[in-house]
Amino acid sequence: MRTLNRDTVIAILLLLFCGLLAWSSLHIRQPGYGTLKPSTWPQIIVAVLTLFSAVYFVQSLSYPGSGSAESDGRKPGLSGFFEYFRNPIICFAIYFVFLITLPWAGALVGGILLVFALLTVLGGWAPRDLVRHAIYATVSMGFMWTLFTFGLRVILPEGEIFSIR
Repeated sequence: MRTLNRDTVIAILLLLFCGLLAWSSLHIRQPGYGTLKPSTWPQIIVAVLTLFSAVYFVQSLSYPGSGSAESDGRKPGLSGFFEYFRNPIICFAIYFVFLITLPWAGALVGGILLVFALLTVLGGWAPRDLVRHAIYATVSMGFMWTLFTFGLRVILPEGEIFSIR
């Protein structure tokens, strides 16, 4: 009998989690107004996540088992873990700094700084890259902020730096 690899176990856990989310979305309270049920968007998102998890599960069955850290190409121990997962750890740290500074910086300025920092950490520090990262961050976050604020009428955190009122 073939043993399950780590990807297969993670895919099964993701599928179970998606099932829990789908079950939970069935218990969202129905208000007496509106044309769209409040559970519609959560159910669509859970369906997409379930699809991705199912694809991940099917792909994980075709890969041979990976038993140790050395088979992934990383060094053993805690230093090997941090060296191998350096970029995700830095990205999560930058995101948590964004969350902590969100009340002060607001969604627009904080989002621009978040995207710029992530692009710079992952994409390089050359002067030409910094200009490109600044343009991408400003345009993408400006578009998202405009879409949410004026198109969808979602009130995003303004912060103390920038206010449209």
